[in-house]
Amino acid sequence: MNDTLTSDVIGRRVEVNGEHATVRFSGIVPPVAGLWLGVEWDNPERGKHDGSHEGTVYFKCRHPTGGSFIRPNKVNFGVDFLTAVKNRYVLEDGPEEDGKEQIVIIGNKPVETIGFDSIIKQQSQLSKLQDISLRNCAVNCAGDKGAIAEACPNIRKVDLSRNLLSSWDEVLDIADQLGHLEVLNLSENKLRFPSGSPSRTGTFPALKVLVLNRTGITWAEVLRCASGWPVLEELYLESNDLFISERPADVLQTVKLLDLSSNQLIDENQLFLIAYLPRLEQLILSDIGISTIHFPDAGTGHKTAMFPSLQYLVVNDNQISQWSFINELDKLPSLQALSCIRNPLTEGSKEAQTTRQLIIARIGQLKTLNKCEILPEERRGAELDYRKAFGNEWKKAGGHQDPDKNRPHEQFLEAHPRYQLLCLKYGAPEDGELKLHQPFLLKNQLLTLKIKYPNQVDQKVLEKQLPDSMTIQKVKGLLARLLKVPVSELLLSYESPKMPGREIELENDQQSLQFYSVESGDCLLVRW
Repeated sequence: MNDTLTSDVIGRRVEVNGEHATVRFSGIVPPVAGLWLGVEWDNPERGKHDGSHEGTVYFKCRHPTGGSFIRPNKVNFGVDFLTAVKNRYVLEDGPEEDGKEQIVIIGNKPVETIGFDSIIKQQSQLSKLQDISLRNCAVNCAGDKGAIAEACPNIRKVDLSRNLLSSWDEVLDIADQLGHLEVLNLSENKLRFPSGSPSRTGTFPALKVLVLNRTGITWAEVLRCASGWPVLEELYLESNDLFISERPADVLQTVKLLDLSSNQLIDENQLFLIAYLPRLEQLILSDIGISTIHFPDAGTGHKTAMFPSLQYLVVNDNQISQWSFINELDKLPSLQALSCIRNPLTEGSKEAQTTRQLIIARIGQLKTLNKCEILPEERRGAELDYRKAFGNEWKKAGGHQDPDKNRPHEQFLEAHPRYQLLCLKYGAPEDGELKLHQPFLLKNQLLTLKIKYPNQVDQKVLEKQLPDSMTIQKVKGLLARLLKVPVSELLLSYESPKMPGREIELENDQQSLQFYSVESGDCLLVRW
């Protein structure tokens, strides 16, 4: 740049030695002669002051060390879109460049972009380009009117993250010429968005995925611009300090995925403002600081009218510490998948497997938890364990095996809203299942058990001593060796003299004999 810069550089995005900044001042800074640019760095640790010099305020910064004065010839103001495309995808005659394919993350999805060598072989002309990545290519504007449309009319996916675009209008100038554009990533561009109603609509007729992470956009600006995204399906708004201030009206109605991660100002009341987006299937709320959720329109055991289409919810890295949060999620009518890792509730003293079982038991329709499928046998085991674990509490609260007397108080039902349903599904827990063991002096108490084979009349009844801490899986292994029967074919249950006529299945291989209240004198029943 020369020393005749005009005031229109104010607000421009620039790059200096790999660091990005915004121009806040252009002029003389006495006593040193010549033109200076005052810039505010994206990384405040890169600067030296707050825009002041020797007592004079030339510009203001959000951070006391966010500013610097730089000579114009040290600053890169960037290039237009088409120049960046040609620099990236067109080679002059010369040695062949490394043409490895690159994987670029757009939102949370990997997108394969075409490298130099592939261009030569597969897309020798710019007009054939469909997927391009111009990440960190210093793009600052569209360039000559109509030039993009003429040279690259078939582009469908563009990664423009970390460039030098400074306003939404510059984005519109580019998008106006890309009528087939379906995926656009604008992350890490500090953009100025329109303050009033947009004067240009219909700019993104085919856009399905838009990534605006770390762009500084506000919720009001999202809603103002959204009228230009009539078929949008995925919107990523991570790390923008968003505060959801109003309910979307006639916009975002086609959105299926919304990522609001790392927006620490969002709370449950703000989430209710987006609760009626009709097609919202995936909601990503990682690292927003949320700790509670309550759907006021749905009582215990009922479904909420909010988030009617929500199938997948991500609440990783939050402050969830109460089971009431998980209980509320059972009210979501369409929820099938949940991810909730790195929360106080899941990182506490309980074993990870125990926490997983409790979540499964509390959310009845869940099919995937933390990206692991919930198989029918895992759900059955989790629900039976849950039913037993809180059985004594249920009885103390007024629960009873007789349906006519089964009236647990409201406090218990609020803490365990699915418990009554599990009693209907598996039967109310019997007294024998809820026996409490006294503390043992020996680490492993030996149980003397009879072993019978109801379906094998020719097999003799055995008597064995087994540690009460022995898991069902290990019991099956022992019996498989004795009987020469594959472990996978064995089914175990037991009978107790204290509960005549009742047979209790030992269905969870990971639990111990003690867990099922097996005592000396009881009889193991083995079938295959």
